[in-house]
This record gives sequence, structure tokens and C-alpha cells, in this order.
Amino acid sequence: MAEAHQAVAFQFTVTPDGIDLRLSHEALKQIYLSGLHSWKKRFIRFKNGIITGVYPASPSSWLIVVVGVMTTMYAKIDPSLGIIAKINRTLERTDCMSSQTKNVVSGVLFGTGLWVALIVTMRFSLKVLLSYHGWMFAEHGKMSRATKIWMGMVKLFSGQKPMLYSFQTSLPRLPVPAVEDTVNRYLESVRPLMKEEDFKRMTALAQDFAVSLGPKLQWYLKLKSWWATNYVSDWWEEYIYLRGRGPLMVNSNYYAMDLLYVLPTHIQAARAGNAIHAILLYRRKLDREEIKPIRLLGSTIPLCSAQWERMFNTSRIPGEETDTIQHMRDSKHIVVYHRGRYFKVWLYHDGRLLKPREMEQQMQRILDDTSEPQPGEARLAALTAGDRVPWARCRQAYFGHGKNKQSLDAVEKAAFFVTLDETEQGYRREDPDTSMDSYAKSLLHGRCYDRWFDKSITFVVFKNGKMGMNAEHSWADAPIVGHLWEYVMSTDSLQLGYAEDGHCKGDASPNIPYPTRLQWDIPGECQEVIETSLNTANLLANDVDFHSFPFEGFGKGIIKKCRTSPDAFVQLALQLAHYKDRGKFCLTYEASMTRLFREGRTETVRSCTTESCDFVRAMMDPAQTVEQKLKLFKLASEKHQLMYRLAMTGSGIDRHLFCLYVVSKYLAVESPFLKEVLSEPWRLSTSQTPQQQVELFDLERNPEYVSSGGGFGPVADDGYGVSYILVGENLINFHISSKFSCPETDSHRFGKHLREAMIDIITLFGLSSNSKK
Repeated sequence: MAEAHQAVAFQFTVTPDGIDLRLSHEALKQIYLSGLHSWKKRFIRFKNGIITGVYPASPSSWLIVVVGVMTTMYAKIDPSLGIIAKINRTLERTDCMSSQTKNVVSGVLFGTGLWVALIVTMRFSLKVLLSYHGWMFAEHGKMSRATKIWMGMVKLFSGQKPMLYSFQTSLPRLPVPAVEDTVNRYLESVRPLMKEEDFKRMTALAQDFAVSLGPKLQWYLKLKSWWATNYVSDWWEEYIYLRGRGPLMVNSNYYAMDLLYVLPTHIQAARAGNAIHAILLYRRKLDREEIKPIRLLGSTIPLCSAQWERMFNTSRIPGEETDTIQHMRDSKHIVVYHRGRYFKVWLYHDGRLLKPREMEQQMQRILDDTSEPQPGEARLAALTAGDRVPWARCRQAYFGHGKNKQSLDAVEKAAFFVTLDETEQGYRREDPDTSMDSYAKSLLHGRCYDRWFDKSITFVVFKNGKMGMNAEHSWADAPIVGHLWEYVMSTDSLQLGYAEDGHCKGDASPNIPYPTRLQWDIPGECQEVIETSLNTANLLANDVDFHSFPFEGFGKGIIKKCRTSPDAFVQLALQLAHYKDRGKFCLTYEASMTRLFREGRTETVRSCTTESCDFVRAMMDPAQTVEQKLKLFKLASEKHQLMYRLAMTGSGIDRHLFCLYVVSKYLAVESPFLKEVLSEPWRLSTSQTPQQQVELFDLERNPEYVSSGGGFGPVADDGYGVSYILVGENLINFHISSKFSCPETDSHRFGKHLREAMIDIITLFGLSSNSKK
């Protein structure tokens, strides 16, 4: 009952001598500090709103402009070309101001108007400048004089010290490509994958669409692009993510791994304490908009930051037809799962964040708690791992009132979800394959009931101190979670650190209230739904064939000596590996981003091209010379880079076709072409995890501090999902997924072929891992 006593601010009793009032000063102090914390956050948001609202100018620049105008007025110079005089005459109609006051007010009003006009002009100029993407198609390492002038102008109009959202209003809108261009690019992409007869039939369908139905659908998309901020993103979020009725686990959620070789402490509670504190430090930077916006081309070209807004305090809420995303402005607690129990942990004490040692103490209290799960509690989270409709109905029927509603609210409104896992995971040199595969599967699905898959972030700490993260996909893409994760790993190991005994640094406070057990009253009917969802999730999880491994043969340092893009190199290796594995080519998905545009998310690069197929066939033909293979490699690499650049600059294929299909559904018209295009399976789905904050890790001094990256489940039942991260100059980590139920796929076999393909290609250049040339 300690929590109940601390929740009471004052008590009173009526006695014969009058009212006896007893105040709890500690409770009143906590109420005061909590209110102070809330008002501080409101003030920071208000201040940041003003600073972002006037960017690239600053609030102080208003004073400079107004003082400049007033100075010229007192010098008998009219900077307004008569506008100030007109304002003055308008003010003369009022008798409440003296002549001197009217002059001052007229000058201030004109100065303010001039200041606003300058801001609008600078923003519009920056938007026009950022609409130019010719720099991306220039030859690597060569920059024309025009591009250098353009970069100088971008820097001039970009202002100084931007905040996270400073560039949002200056980013251009995502353009709608011409229907004919998209159709032609589509036909080019499927040409190497179709037989002659099938390609002729598809060409006829595509050309008919381009001249008949396509222009009508395009008109609606054009209208949307003028009206909405982004013509793709809201439909992509709704129809690809929120309306999906299958399990999020494996199919949608993805994971991030810990450092590959380093384990700074084996104490589970200590690792959790440091990492949770680091996550909260990042959240504070996010609330204050102190995170620097990501910029390309030498920190010049800004990317959209909109996806950061829902990183914390966010949960996906199930619905029968469609899910919704619930985002809270703030949350002062997290929910921790351990051994079938749920605990609510407050993040603040005495008006400040809990320190790492204090958070470790809270985690240790949970680990030491010997209480048993309530009926139905242990496997409750299986509801979030199974199909969405049973979970939506169950939530409405059993979690709409009483203690169940209060406890579910605590989970869904938490800053994020934490699992103190009872297993040991991580890379083991004596058994690298088994250890990494187990680690990946644990982060991807766990035991199907020990992660809350609806939360934007589920942070997992294993018994031996290894950690990882599982992320829900609808609110943001992997690079956003990756940015947070890089900060957490760096801050945990290199900034906060640990004492010699492995515990967090600092002292614990005995006055911090204990974590609170969440209370549930789960009836038998609900427990049956939980078991059904768990069975569905177990079937899915047990079918995942995962292979995660570090490729240490060489990294991007040697690949760059081949004078090619490291990403193009890996993508061509994947094409070669797939051909070795399956003896044929397939439709290949590579994720790229469209965050050069406001509210941009992703676009598809169709990595299997005619040029890549020609190269792969040459590699498989012993009669081909090295010179011919190198020539074909160069052509395939250049084509891939062109496709990637087109996707990034709004000229991709798949998002445009997807939106045309959505419009056709709204208009209730059938398009055989669109229906066939959107039903084609992606049997090879790939994604690169970018390193965004390389300055956080000095790999020359600390070469062992390399990330493992992250991965995702297979997209097609008979295909592969491949994620990779190029770490530093000498390491590439791969994550390969497929399904055991498909007799044609084998993740370990594909991994073997991928290693071979990487070596085969680098050998063409006469390079190896030990080459110094």
C-alpha cells in the first residue's frame, strides 16, 4: 500500500474540536515538481514553435529590422516608399495616440511586415533551390561550377543552427511523375523477368492504360499533390500498414541489434538502467528539437524530419477494419515486462529524470520480485502478435473499463515498452551462426508474448546484458529508429559507462517509490482468444528461417577502390547470389528514401535490371573474360545508381502506381494493368541500414565498437528478406530471412552463396581483404 499512501496529498478528519487537517508535504512537493516539469515542456514547445516558425530568420532579427527602419525614419529617409505614410494616415482616424506614437507604431508595423516578407522570400527561395536535384546525377567526385554556386546559395538561405524541424516548410512537395514515364520504366524493369509472349501481353496492357484510364486517374493525383503535403505518405501509411489484418510480428515489425563484439556489462539491470536513461536523454533532445536535421552533400541538403514526431509515447491501436496510431504529447512512465508480469515505472523523481543507477535499482527491484503472474497475464501480449481482428474485438469487449482499461492505458500511453528477457543472446565466436540466428529471431519475435508489438518501440535487455530493439513500422521507417539506436549505443558505452563492478555509475536513492504491478482481471473467454493468437503467432515464428552473420572478408573501404557505389556492389552480389541459389532471376525490392521531399518516406528501387542480369550470366559463364565481366559490372552498377537516384528524386515507379491503384478503387474502376502490377510478388526484398552518426564511434580508436545492424522477416512466402549494414571500412553485416515451409528457400544456403558472390566480384578487380593496392 506504499503507492496508495504516497498518492494522497492531504487527509482530514472531523473531531469535536473542529477539522484536523494533515498535509503530506512530500506529496505536495511531487505535485508541484510535476506541474513545473509540465510547464517547462510547454514553454520549450512554445519557444521552439516561434523559432521554427520564423526560420531561416531568428526572433532577434525582427528587432534588427525594426530598429533599422526606425533609424532611417529619424534620419528623414523613407525606406518604405510611402507605405509608412499610408499606415500613419490610417492611424490618424483614431484619437487615442499622439503623433509621435503613431510614427513609432507605423515604423514598427512596416518593419514587421518587411521582416515577414523577407522570411517568406527566403523560404520560397530555399524551396525553389531544393527542388533542383541535378547534383545527384553528377559523376561521383566531380562537381560543376553551377552546382557549386547552387550549393552556396542553399547554404546562404539555410540559416544558422537549424533545429530538427526548421526546414520542414522549405522542403518541396513530392512531384507526380508522368504516367507514360512510369509505365515505360515499369516495362523496362520487368523485361528481363518475363518470357517474350508475357512481355508483349503486359506491354499491350500498359500502353492501353497509359492512354485510356491512366490520364483520368492521374488528374486526381495531381489534384491531391496540390492540396496535400505529400500525395503518397498518408495512403501508404493507411493501406500498406494500418489496414493490414495479419500479424505485425515478423510481417511488419523490424529489429535492431546491439554492438557486435562489445558487451560493456553482464549485469542485466545495469545495462537496462544505462540504456533506458540514454533513450530518455534522446527523447529530451527530441522534445527540445535539439537533434540536428539530417543533411546530405556535405551537410547542405536537408531531409524531412517529420517521422521523428511519433517516436515516443506512441502505440498502434487495433481496429476491426483498420488500426489507428495513438500518440501522446508526453508520458512520464514506461511499462516493463518480466517473467509474465507487467510493471509501471515512473521516469521522474524530484522533478528530474531518474539517473542510470536509480533506473538500475528499479530494474533490479523488478528482477527480484517473486510474485506470480495473474490469470491470463503472462501471455497477454500474444494478442499484439496474432491477427488484428481478434485483438480488436477482444480489446473492445474486455479492456474498455475497470482495472483492465487502466492497465492497458498504462501500456499504450507509456513512453516505450521494456522487456527484461530471461534468455542469453549475442554473438559468440565459438558458435557464430547459431548465436546470431538465435539473437535475430529473439528480437524479431521472441516467445511471441514477451514483446508488445503495438508499441512504437519495444526495448529488450537479455539476461547476460545484451540488448536490442523491436520497432513497429507504421509510424516511421528504419533509418529513424537507427538514428536513435546509434545514439543509445554510443551514450551507453562511451558516455555514461559503468563502474568497475559492472554497475551503473552513481548512487541509488532509497526514497524512489517501487515499480507498480499492473492489475488485470482477464476472463476465461479472453484467455481463449489469447491462446488462439499465440498459436497463430507461434506458427508464424517457428516458420522463420533466419541467418545473421558478419561478413569480414572486406568492407566498403576496398569496394570504393573499385570506383563503384558500395550499395550497387552489394546489390549486384545479391543478384548473383540469388541466381546461384535459385537458378533464375526475380523481382527485387530495394528500399530507398524520398525524404528530400516534405513528409517523404520510401520508394522502391527495382534492383533486378537487364544490365544486372547480363552481368550475372557472364559471371556464371566460364567462357567470358574478366574484361567482359568488368565491363558488364560497370554498366550494371551505373544503371543501379541511376535507378536509385531516380527513386530518391521522385521519379520512382511503385509509389506512383500504388497511388493510381488507390484512386481506381475510390472511383470503382478496374484496371487489369494495375491489378497485375500490384499482385507481383517481391521474392527478393532488400534494405540497407544507413550509418548516420559516424562521429559517435571512432572506429580507428575503437575498432571493436561496430554495430550489428538490424533486419526484418521475409516478405514473400517463397522469397528472401535481406538487410545489410556497411560498418566502417572493413565490415558488412547481413541479415537473411526466409520460411522453412518453402522447400525452395534456405537462408543459410543463400548466405553461403552471398559470401561466394562477394568474393567472386571483388576478385574481378584483383583485390582481396589483404590487398593494399
